[in-house]
Amino acid sequence: MPKRILQGVVTSSQNEQTVTVSVERRFKHPVLMKTIRKSKKYRAHDADNAFNVGDTVRIQECAPHSKTKRWEVVTEASAE
Repeated sequence: MPKRILQGVVTSSQNEQTVTVSVERRFKHPVLMKTIRKSKKYRAHDADNAFNVGDTVRIQECAPHSKTKRWEVVTEASAE
């Protein structure tokens, strides 16, 4: 089964080797037909402490690194 890759913005990098990434998804409400934005925070492993608050990054599913970390930072997303 392929690993999921999500793109989001780093909201916290205070912890050692960990960043908190906020991922936003948009979808259309089935009844109201209105676009809805929902966001969710993921804690991702950043081995080199390379990313800071405000960076746009891609994260990928991985084996657990700790109790809360199930994702790891793959690369910085290109500016589109």
